[in-house]
Amino acid sequence: MKKMIQAAALAVSLFAATSTMADTTLQNISKSGELRVCFDAGYMPFEMKAKNGEFIGFDIDLGQMLAKAIDVKFTPVNTSWDGIIPALLTNKCDVIMGGMTITAKRNMQVNFTQPYVVIGQSILLNSKLAGTVTSYRDLNDAKYTIATKLGTTGIVAAERFLPNAKKNKFETTADAALEVSNGKADAFVYDLPFNAIYAAQNKGQVVHLDQPFTFEPLGFAVRQGDADFLNFLNNYLNQIKGDGTYDRIYNKWFKSASWLSKVQ
Repeated sequence: MKKMIQAAALAVSLFAATSTMADTTLQNISKSGELRVCFDAGYMPFEMKAKNGEFIGFDIDLGQMLAKAIDVKFTPVNTSWDGIIPALLTNKCDVIMGGMTITAKRNMQVNFTQPYVVIGQSILLNSKLAGTVTSYRDLNDAKYTIATKLGTTGIVAAERFLPNAKKNKFETTADAALEVSNGKADAFVYDLPFNAIYAAQNKGQVVHLDQPFTFEPLGFAVRQGDADFLNFLNNYLNQIKGDGTYDRIYNKWFKSASWLSKVQ
């Protein structure tokens, strides 16, 4: 029995020593001199591959700014979406910064920062109603016609929040948005990123009410048990949101269409 107790104590001691010796993600980033960021290029305007082969987008800018702030190299790790969490868990990258929605199922595998952007359904409004309609609630009236796309959560949101408005359903996103631009519909209910880009491309014809009225928070993902790195990222987000850096980057990608020429 005494030998068993001694063996158990030795095992605990070795485990503790190994755990203490293991470097944290922050220490590994500092030692390697690089911040490896996983994403799946193709989700506009979060991460895209430009004509010149470079990766650009909202998440890319945030990652580059973070790497610069701690004086390390930004290393992009473009990863297929279905393998992005396994890539993080097997240490192929340090963090996922890829427009990932925070869900309970994903949270069973990774830890998330505070939401760095909230998407959801927003309103693309015909410009003639600018100032008259200032919220999705104002559209809940039989005098308004809402364009929606078949098979999307936009239809669900429109039925739930705007039951009194008339609904016109379309096969494609482009047709639904064009209906608003042409004045044949008063508003289009759809995902915020698309509406933001479309509004930037069609200034004067449509207005984007960019406060989402359904909740879909996006967060950076890190390996579970990495409290120091999680604390670091949350503090970084608080800092850039407070000093205006975040707003500048957000406006660049969500309120301007100047970047589209780099990918089209």
